[in-house]
Amino acid sequence: MISRVLSAELAEHAGQRVKVAGWVHRRRQLKSVSFLIVRDRTGLAQAVASGDLPVEESVVEVTGTVTVNPQAPGGVELTSPEIVVLAEPAVAPPFDLYRPGVPAALPTILDHAPVALRHPALRAPFQIAAASVAGFRAALDALGFTEIHTPKIVASATESGANVFGIDYFGRPAYLAQSPQFYKQAMVGVFERVYEVGPVFRAEPHDTARHLAQYTSLDAELGFVRDHRDVMAVLREALAGMTEEVRRRAGRAVETMGVTLPEVPREIPSIHFTEAQAMTGEDEPDLSPAQERWLSEWALREHGSEFLFVTGYPMAKRPFYTHPDPERPGYSNGFDLLFKGLELVTGGQRLHRHADYLAALGTDTGPYEGYLAAFAHGMPPHGGFAIGLERWTARLTGAANVRSATLFPRDLHRLAP
Repeated sequence: MISRVLSAELAEHAGQRVKVAGWVHRRRQLKSVSFLIVRDRTGLAQAVASGDLPVEESVVEVTGTVTVNPQAPGGVELTSPEIVVLAEPAVAPPFDLYRPGVPAALPTILDHAPVALRHPALRAPFQIAAASVAGFRAALDALGFTEIHTPKIVASATESGANVFGIDYFGRPAYLAQSPQFYKQAMVGVFERVYEVGPVFRAEPHDTARHLAQYTSLDAELGFVRDHRDVMAVLREALAGMTEEVRRRAGRAVETMGVTLPEVPREIPSIHFTEAQAMTGEDEPDLSPAQERWLSEWALREHGSEFLFVTGYPMAKRPFYTHPDPERPGYSNGFDLLFKGLELVTGGQRLHRHADYLAALGTDTGPYEGYLAAFAHGMPPHGGFAIGLERWTARLTGAANVRSATLFPRDLHRLAP
């Protein structure tokens, strides 16, 4: 029995008779000879055949002799092939998947995602995303973190009553979780260091190229920190691990997209929010997109870094659980990380004393009783961060729209496929 060989492995089997399997990527029928290009999960394989060939996107098995040919994909091709058709397409794809470029607009790609994403250039961002998640997990595992999985149906909104999806939960009101924030803080009291990779939901009213109603969040929380700078140090390690794993595991996808991976500095440059405002000449409680772009250009120019921490955002713009700066109580021990002109990560130190939460929430603590219970039993100083996977992948690959790095995106208008 001849076992299947992947296209990327063919060169190791020169002179042997092997079987490849995949989809017909392209067929070229000339007068004297025909070429069948088969696509599998690792790349392309060429078979030299004769006669009529299966149409594009047919699923096939091809058994042939691996023959050296420098002009073929990978430097080898299959000769004297036997072709078995396992399935034929009922309809043609919305555009030619064999063309190097993508001759379709984003709405067409999204409408036909199950077949459109077979195109190597459209599939590549998701291979990069998968490697990024693997790198995130590996980096935090090495730092003694425990992976957790928290509920996505919750009884109260994480940060406020705004931008949440309400659902009917057996006749009671409930919500889709905006983040695992409450749960990951509680689990610091159990494991000290935790992380989660999972979906979060925002009833996002903004119809922009960078907002989604559902995305994948890479969350981390760690205890016994001195302040937010310990959290920033762990985030730096996570980003370095993610980038390195993309380099190692998704090199072919990086090459397909022509991406230059960033260097994560040993120490990412950092400026205080008040410095950022002074440098950009604005005086608002948050950074505008234009300010984020300007600051990123400054960091690249002055520090050679595509990453920049902005710390000390005003407490008025941070969630109630954010720890204030002890020396400047109007500002927080919170931070954002800018990457290539866009906010990529939000994080900071949290409150950890029960009395501080009672003071922050005031008299209306009813919706937060379960959350407050963890702090009633003693919690260490702690903090954490969250990375949006789709936004990270979009910035890494240079995508103009985050939907290009999102499988089946959900936004104001899109609920299918």
